[in-house]
Parts: sequence; C-alpha cells; structure tokens
Amino acid sequence: MKATVIATFFGAFLICTYAAKEAPKKMKKAKLYFTLTDVPQIDCDVKAGKIINPEFIAKCPPGCQDVKYRVYGTDIYASFSSVCNAAIHSGIIDNTGGKILVQKVAGHSGYRGSFSNGVRSLSLPRWRESFLVSEGKPRKGVTYPSTLEYSSSKSTAVKSEPKKPEQDLKATKSADTANASEKASEQGDAVRKEYQTSPVPTPATQMATTTPTPTTTTTDPSTTTPKPTTTPATTRSTTVAAAAKTRPGLHRVRDIGSSSVHPAYASVVAAASRQVQAAQGRGQNTAFRGSSTSASNRSILRSNTGIQRQEPVAAFRRAAGSPAHLGFSSKEELNPKPLESTSQGNPNCKVDLSFLMDGSWSIGKRRFQLQKQFLSNVAQALGIGSAGPLMGIVQYGDDPSTEFNLKTYANSKDLRNAIEKISQKGGLSNVGKALSFVNKNFFSDAKGNRGGAPNVVVVMVDGWPTDRVEEASRLARESGINIFFVTIEAAAESEKQNVIEPNFVDKAVCRTNGFYSINVPSWFGLHKVVQPLVKRVCDSDRLVCSKTCLNSADIGFVIDGSSSVGTSNFRTVLQFVANISKEFEISDTDTRIGAVQYTYEQRLEFSFDKYSTKQDVLSAIKRISYWSGGTSTGAAISYASEQLFSKSKPNKRKIMILITDGRSYDDVRVPAMAAHRNGVIAYSVGVAWAAQDELEAIATDPDKEHSFFVDEFDNLYRFVNQLIQNICTEFNSQPRN
Repeated sequence: MKATVIATFFGAFLICTYAAKEAPKKMKKAKLYFTLTDVPQIDCDVKAGKIINPEFIAKCPPGCQDVKYRVYGTDIYASFSSVCNAAIHSGIIDNTGGKILVQKVAGHSGYRGSFSNGVRSLSLPRWRESFLVSEGKPRKGVTYPSTLEYSSSKSTAVKSEPKKPEQDLKATKSADTANASEKASEQGDAVRKEYQTSPVPTPATQMATTTPTPTTTTTDPSTTTPKPTTTPATTRSTTVAAAAKTRPGLHRVRDIGSSSVHPAYASVVAAASRQVQAAQGRGQNTAFRGSSTSASNRSILRSNTGIQRQEPVAAFRRAAGSPAHLGFSSKEELNPKPLESTSQGNPNCKVDLSFLMDGSWSIGKRRFQLQKQFLSNVAQALGIGSAGPLMGIVQYGDDPSTEFNLKTYANSKDLRNAIEKISQKGGLSNVGKALSFVNKNFFSDAKGNRGGAPNVVVVMVDGWPTDRVEEASRLARESGINIFFVTIEAAAESEKQNVIEPNFVDKAVCRTNGFYSINVPSWFGLHKVVQPLVKRVCDSDRLVCSKTCLNSADIGFVIDGSSSVGTSNFRTVLQFVANISKEFEISDTDTRIGAVQYTYEQRLEFSFDKYSTKQDVLSAIKRISYWSGGTSTGAAISYASEQLFSKSKPNKRKIMILITDGRSYDDVRVPAMAAHRNGVIAYSVGVAWAAQDELEAIATDPDKEHSFFVDEFDNLYRFVNQLIQNICTEFNSQPRN
C-alpha cells in the first residue's frame, strides 16, 4: 500500500514538472501563431511594384490562376507581375491561395518566360525592379508588417483583418504622438521614407533589412541598421551628426550594387567618410577652383581620381551642421511641404525631365551658383506644369542623391525657389554612377513619371567625368531615356591625358549627331544656352531614344492557312501570334500590329491602322477564321509588302513574321529579296513539313537569328521568348549616328 502511494505521488510530480516545462513552449507557439495569423490579404491583380514594402508576408485569395493576371519571368519576376499568380507559377501555392513571402530585389535584363504549374509567364527585356517569392514562413529575426503600403492610387495602407480594440487604441495614440512630435522626429522620418523608395539589394548582399513598420533587424550585429530616432533633439544637426557617428567603421563610399551598405544609408556613410578623412588631416586645404584657376591646377585636381577631393576647412565647418551635407538622398524628404499651387504648364512640351547637377568640388562655390541660376532660368523657360513639362534634379559628386523628383513641384515658381536652396555636396564627378542611379530610381510612377511623356536626362559636367559612362548610358538608352550632355569648360589639349574615357559625350548621348550635346566654353556663358537647350528637350519628334524595341515597330504577321494546317493547329498558330503581340506596347503611336492569311490566295485580316489598343488587337487575332487551301508563300510575301508594309509609318521598323507548315508552290526568293530591299526585317517560322531552304531565303540575314523550325505546332510557344529577344537585340544594336 505504501509503495503504491509513493509511486502515485512520484508519477504526479513528474507530470506536473513536464507540464510546467512545456507551458512556456506552448505560449511561445501561441504567440508566434498570433503573429503569423495577422497577415494582410492582397488581391489577385496586385503587382509587386505597387507595394512599397521591401519584404512582406501576404495571403493570396483563391482563383488567381488566370491569364489576365500577367507574370513576367521565371524564378525571379519583374515587379510588373501579379504577386499571387507568380507564386502559383513558382509552385509556392496553388489556385486555392495561401500565404507567401515576397522579397524585393534589383531589376535586371532578360526575364525568361516559361510554362509552369498551369501558368504561362512571359519574357521581358528588362525592368527596374524584381521580386522573389517563397513559402510564407517568416525569416529568423524578422518581424513582418500587418499592413502593406501601396504606391500611386493605393497610397493608404490597407489592412486585411480588423484589429483588436486595444490595437486600435494603440494605433490612435501612435498617430497622435507622431503628429505632436513630427518636427522633433524629422530626421528619423526622412531616413524611413528614403528607405521605402530606395532600390532593394539582391539576396546575396548581407545587410540589415528594415520594413517601414515595425522595425526589422537581422541576426548579424555588424550590419544592423539603426532605427530612425523619434526622440526630440535640440537641433536637426545634432540628430544627423549622431546618425553619422553610429557608423565609425564605415569609411568607404558605396559602389552601387556591390556594397553591404543599404542604399538608404549609403549617402550617410559617404558623408561620415568625408568627416573622418577631414578630421584626420587628409583633406586638401584648397579644393575650390576660383575664376582665376589655371588649366594646370584643374589637372592636378582631376588627375588622381583615386583620391577624394575635400572641401576647405571653413566650408566643412559650415557644412557640419547641415543635413544636406550629411548624405540624405532627398531634400524634399527632409523638408516635406505640399505644393502651393499647380500650373497647367506648356502643353507643347510634355516631357519628364531630370537634370544631373554637378556638385563636385572642382566647380567651386561661384560656379555652383551659376549652375543653380542656369537651372532656375531653364525652369522658367520650360513653363513647368501638370499638362506640360515636369522637372526634377539629382545632384552628383561621389554618389548621386535626389534633390526633388518629378511630382515635388508643379509650377515654375516653387521649383525655382527650391533650386535656390540646394547646397553643394562635393566630391568627385561620378557621372556614370549618377546615370545608373537615375535609370534605376528616378523615372518611376511613384516619383511622378507619367508614362506617356518622354523621359529626358540632361547631364551638366564641369570638364569631364571621373568615372566611365558608356555602360550606364547604354542601359539608360535601352530603357527609353533620352540623354543630353551640357559640358562646360571641356578639357584642353594639355588636359586630355587626364580624361578617363575619351569621347565620353559621344558614348553617352542618345545620338551622336550633335543634337544631344552642347559645349559651353565658360561657366559665365552658360546663360546663353538656356533657350537652345529648352527648344531641344521639347522637340518630341527628335527624342528618338524614347523609342524602344517594344514600342517602335509595325509588325505584320503572314499566316499560312493551307489545308495541311488543320483547324486545331490553326488555333494554336493564332495563340502563338497573340503571345508575341501581347509583349509589345500597342497604340497608334507605339507598336502597331497587322495580319495577312494566305493559301493560294491572300486575305488582309486587319491593317496596321485598324486597331490601336492591345485588347482590340488580341480580340481581332482571336476572330480570324481558318481559310484552307494551297500554299503560295511567295505571293503572300508580295501581298504583305503591298497591303501592309507600304503603309507603314516612316519612323517605324517594319517587321514581318511569317508562319508556314510546308513547301511553297511558288518561288519565295524574289519576293523576299524585294521585301528586304524595302526595309522589311523578315522572320520565318516553320512547322512540320516546312522547307529549311525556303525559311532561310525568306529570313533577313543572318539566317540563324531570323529563322526558326519546330516539329509540332504545340511547340511553337518555345520561340516566343527567342523572337522577342532577337527583335530587341537587333533594335539595340542600331548605329547611333
């Protein structure tokens, strides 16, 4: 009996001990579960680019597997894609929906299309931002927002699930506190806002990751991003100086895309670097170039590009208390203020314009003032307004930073006042880095880009750049940016040995015909080129770099409707035609689509000027009825030349894509050669019994890049991406004279 009682008591003790140990674990699991259930839901049509958060977990609803929710890319997706349909394509979720983890990464070239998990993703030559999608599990040490911040029309955060009453009370109190301490926490807000609008690094880069709300940290203490302070400070300069002091070990200026320093804080790091170097006595005592500075002195300043030129001690002391000199990327974020008035502007000059302002130390204070006066005069002459030109400014030195973007000011008066307040940032003249920055960050919908207006960049350069510009300029041109250069006091013969990249202007500008470059002998003559420059940037007909491979062609499809094709295969051919067409920007001023069907005879299905929207073109392709008959391919090429391409616009590239499944009953060589002579770029696509020698005769040289063959109609889709890529490669290799 006693033994039984002891055993029972000991068993109860063990049970209680086990329960006590397991209780905290259950509580932790419950707490984690609560955090994960507070997941915002997004709609099927939401694109990653519309969400500001750089990393988030979201819940997709059922039914997102639909062709109307476009996806671009494979494994890594362009931010223009539907988030949920990309998740289905990657196999993370199925059509029933579910939770996903999304991480924004940098944009790149050559998004590859594929068919996976019932979703057809499309190819895309390039896009400014990408994203990765994975299983909706939080990463260690990361807290994810329960609300998502949307850009553009969805500017307010949308919450998927109602908060608990105590959460609502906290949110109200937070809002009241934020309003009360807005002035005191100005610097913290600026850093947070800059982070939200900065390009996101690739996953390979080890750094702290921060979401706007709440704060996010990683497990690596050496790269933890400091939280923006909300403690009231006596002065803004004290707060900024404190921010700079938190990074005493970071002395090297960040190279875009290769550093572990997050883009949002790169300019702060650069400023801290300049402070440390000056404090250690490595700054030059005389860096400004006065009006009497000789060419030989400028050579000394420019020749050693590996040494950062410092400002004078007095200028540095004045700058030490100024947030503008401590590397924040955007002044309008430090001093946000609503637009006082909106002007309609000059309707004959609707362009989105970015000036790259030279802030290097080689300019000197007096010339920097002359540059500001020039920009102010340009703003006045342009007639800034919502229906006319919009203008933003990026200042560059060691690193570029946005002074204000396209939507910050909507009239000339406010813009000129803002220009007057710009402070010189100093450093080298890294124009190549500035062009990369503008290409990736400036022309976005969130920052005022209007889509239909040409994108124009005017680069102001004192002398010559201190880095290479060719590659950055090429990528910008391929993105549709028209690059102008205004060079002041260019290198003399004795100085040309110090120029890193000879003929840098011709390597950078949109075209090398002289229209896109202006050379000014002296800063004191800069005012004379205000009107010539304004006239050029407003001449939209000559802004040829606005044209890209996707928006500047007349594409005519010549479709074999012979008896050997069959009804089912003919529908497959039409789907192939539609898949190619939907990749292009279609309108009456962009790419236009036409179609001819042929057997022994020919029929014009629709001409280039028949439909001016993508939806109308796709509907027209779907309505084409199968004809049936013989195969006279040569006659069809002649017919397309007369009925389609003879009516092509002079500024359009004429592209013919011919699809056939057999040998022609007539000669194809003579009609094809005639089409080539008339400027038609011909692609041939053969299926099944098509003759290889005829496909090569039809195709433009080189044959291997313009002719394709598949053994079955069901494999046609494989060539959609290759065709688009070849069309774009050919477009981008055009001479620029």
